[in-house]
Amino acid sequence: MSLINKLCSLFSSSSSKNPELQAPEAFPSEEYQGFKITPAPIPEEMGFRINGTIEKEGKSHLFIRADLLPTAESCASEMVRKARQMIDQQGNRLFG
Repeated sequence: MSLINKLCSLFSSSSSKNPELQAPEAFPSEEYQGFKITPAPIPEEMGFRINGTIEKEGKSHLFIRADLLPTAESCASEMVRKARQMIDQQGNRLFG
C-alpha cells in the first residue's frame, strides 16, 4: 500500500469501513434553566462519543466532545451533565 493510500485511509470516515456504525440517535430532550439539552451519542468503534445540542430561543449550540463511553445511555447522561455545567458557567454567552 502506498503512503498516500495509507494517509487517505487514516482520514476517511470510519463509518464507511464499518456499516454497523450509524448516525447519532437523539435521546429525549431535557429542560435546564430555560435551555433545551438533547443528547445524541455518536456510535464509534470503541464506544459512543459525547454529542448533542443545547438550544434556547431559536439559537442552537452543537455540543461535541472527544470523550468515548461504553454505552449510549452513559454517554447521553454524561452529555447532559457536561451541558448543565457549561450552561452554569456561560449561560447565554454560549451562543456567541
